[in-house]
Amino acid sequence: MKKPFSTFVLVTFCLLLLSTQCDDDTGLSQEDEAQELAFLKLEIEDLASTSVCGNGFECTYIALGSKPCGGPWSYLIYSTSIDTELLEQLVEDYNKKESLYNKTWGMASDCAVAIPPTTVSCENNACVAVY
Repeated sequence: MKKPFSTFVLVTFCLLLLSTQCDDDTGLSQEDEAQELAFLKLEIEDLASTSVCGNGFECTYIALGSKPCGGPWSYLIYSTSIDTELLEQLVEDYNKKESLYNKTWGMASDCAVAIPPTTVSCENNACVAVY
């Protein structure tokens, strides 16, 4: 009589262990995610650096990055001479990915607030931030 009960307990215990096993982690490592963010940021900065001002192109800026405390790390200066929709989409994607990265990996930073430029001007066909 004890044998069927012992078998039942053993089978139940094994099923319980199997149901609680962890799935294999298929996500990226922290280092891989950081490298992905760095490449995306470089792509954004490269695109912005090709912009020129004058001849009807206006200078503007966009918040770049997501600090763990909130707000952007900096403001990226560019002109409307480039594909601004692409740039804005890349920046939005980057900001979301960095915010998720910060939450996933428990990142910390100073809580200093990045100050946006008061204006941007065109000097020698390049956009310049004025603070």
